[in-house]
Amino acid sequence: MDDPGRDDARAVAHRVRRRGAPPAERARPDAGVAGRAVAPRRRAGVHGPDRGRLWPGRRGPGGRRGRAVRSGRGRRADRSGVGRRARHDPLRDRDRRPWAPGAPLVRERPDSRDRKHRVVRRKVWQALGVAGGLAGAAGAAVGVGVAARRRTQIVDDRRRLAAQLSTGAPGELPAGEQSSVTADDGVRLSCEEIEPAGRAELTVVLVHGFALDRRTWRLQRRTLAELTDPAVRVVLYDQRSHGRSERAPRESCTLDQLGRDLDAVIRALAPDGPLVLAGHSMGGMTLMALAEERPELFTERVAGVALVSTSAGEMASHGLPGTLLSRHNPLTRGVGLLARVQPKLVEGVRRAASDVIWSITRRYAYGDRSVDRSLVDLVDSMISSNAVDALTDFVDTLGSHDRLAALPALAGCEVLVAAGDGDRLIPFKHSETIAAELPDAVLLRLPGVGHLPMLEQPAAVDEALADLIARSARRVRAARGVRKLRGRA
Repeated sequence: MDDPGRDDARAVAHRVRRRGAPPAERARPDAGVAGRAVAPRRRAGVHGPDRGRLWPGRRGPGGRRGRAVRSGRGRRADRSGVGRRARHDPLRDRDRRPWAPGAPLVRERPDSRDRKHRVVRRKVWQALGVAGGLAGAAGAAVGVGVAARRRTQIVDDRRRLAAQLSTGAPGELPAGEQSSVTADDGVRLSCEEIEPAGRAELTVVLVHGFALDRRTWRLQRRTLAELTDPAVRVVLYDQRSHGRSERAPRESCTLDQLGRDLDAVIRALAPDGPLVLAGHSMGGMTLMALAEERPELFTERVAGVALVSTSAGEMASHGLPGTLLSRHNPLTRGVGLLARVQPKLVEGVRRAASDVIWSITRRYAYGDRSVDRSLVDLVDSMISSNAVDALTDFVDTLGSHDRLAALPALAGCEVLVAAGDGDRLIPFKHSETIAAELPDAVLLRLPGVGHLPMLEQPAAVDEALADLIARSARRVRAARGVRKLRGRA
């Protein structure tokens, strides 16, 4: 028999076939899993709490609207951060209105005009990005050019500063004749010649040290110019990239090249006659480099050599240079690189720290802390007239200096080795090492004196130089007498 109620129930069951929770549960949009607290609806993750719901606007099998979003552990494309955003972030990207409980979940389809606007905006930003990249590259090129121009300007300013700094008040020091000599690689070297009142028997060439200039010998100018027995002619010059001399390429800032520069000065300004060479610090190393390259010059013409506060090698193993001249010191290398790229910045920091640099100069240049302030100012002005990166160019060659084997070339000359035992830059034991290689050399030890004995103790250095010149003149006269005897024979 027919049961209308049962048939209606079957029809309803056939027509509404549902899976999962009963209709009562399904009617609650915020219903959670049984036994768990209901979490507030948020947009965390890709689909977030909407996982397992039906998408409106689509018809599934049997005429049902919507289909179930896959529940359980999400696949690779469903996980956050994977896949294309327009395909896997449908709710977060397109549902722009906040959802409230009880409100229908309707996906808002973007207008075609909005899509076009987004495409246009994306292309505009891409074009702006390309333009920005090109502008950045052009700006970097311009920055490098500006840095190079600033570096050249600073070098020129420092050269003018060195030229403006007089060697003394009018009448205080003997006037010298300014000249220049071109080195074998084309670098111009600023020189000065001081002629005696009478005929010169010897030519004395004075070579300054690292970070200084020829004003290092300021207090010896008058003493040497006033010598009469023998009368001498004095030649001074600024080493390359120092003082008034021209800035040299970094690869040419070596002791070997400094030795060739000295040879060029001798050939140009003292082409004949006996010589006395005096070198301080790096200037003494320059003499050793010349002796290593041209030992015959010391046999034929050089009668006397003065090595003042210098070293024959192992500069990077003792004292302050052991830190500054190390090849592995990032500070020295970093300062040199920064000075080449940003010279104005480095020079500005240098000027800002001028008082600190002045105190450091007094501490390391002189042994006597109560030394005359004008002498500290003199050294400070010499150091300041040289660009920072020009000084760092010599770090490698000073650190690798080793010319102990070149000292025997000086054995045929009168030799003076002078230094202060208070030298913090090149300790006195370097002078003892040199004197040990030259048994006939005169070793002058100045108690408590620092790295610049010719300024700190000028009287003692003047006396030692005068004695060296007198001994050299006697050697020259004796050699001339021997040649005359041989000629007669």
